[in-house]
Amino acid sequence: MLQFFAKYKFFGVVLLVLSAIIITIIYHILKPTVVLPVYQPAEVNAELVDSTLQHVKKYHTIANFALTNQNGERITQEDYKDKIYVADFFFTTCQTICPIMTDHMVLIQKELQNDAEVLLLSHTVTPEIDSVPQLKRYAVEKGVDDAKWNLVTGDKKQIYDLARKSYLAAKDNPYSPDDLIHTENFVLIDSKKRIRGFYDGTNPEAISQLLEDIKILKKED
Repeated sequence: MLQFFAKYKFFGVVLLVLSAIIITIIYHILKPTVVLPVYQPAEVNAELVDSTLQHVKKYHTIANFALTNQNGERITQEDYKDKIYVADFFFTTCQTICPIMTDHMVLIQKELQNDAEVLLLSHTVTPEIDSVPQLKRYAVEKGVDDAKWNLVTGDKKQIYDLARKSYLAAKDNPYSPDDLIHTENFVLIDSKKRIRGFYDGTNPEAISQLLEDIKILKKED
């Protein structure tokens, strides 16, 4: 009996190795590929979607924009062309959720510091207060990397329309000069300008999920 096993030992080892390889291949074939959803207005909470878009079920993308960053530079879609980015809405004088959100954006910036494929974009919702010099002071205070992260100001209606009609990130209230958007949403945008995720910018667990989802999205892009 021992002679029998000794004789076929080599073939047994080969068989075991081949079996392991075949099982691994089958596992990877059967394992589903994780893909992030592409969010359309009709699929998002109606409170966050402008009434003119609540019926839209496909082809939704972020609208073109022209805003000004902390360095006085004009920022448009061209600056985010073929990039993944995280967008949010804040204001520098906010004492409630914004400091937490900004700290989390700083964390994202740190985690993705050397990743040229991913950028950040923060829109002020009080452009009448957040001038370019004000944004610059805030950027320096928070350690914003100008090459990675734009804090933008500009026409208030344009910013609010972006929040409600593009990023689907704020409650759908009729615009007035006295409006104040106050949303904790971070929005993940892919290289085709589509929404791929919403995250609570005040929640550390949501930020961890956002970072994981960026890895998934990079494999897709």
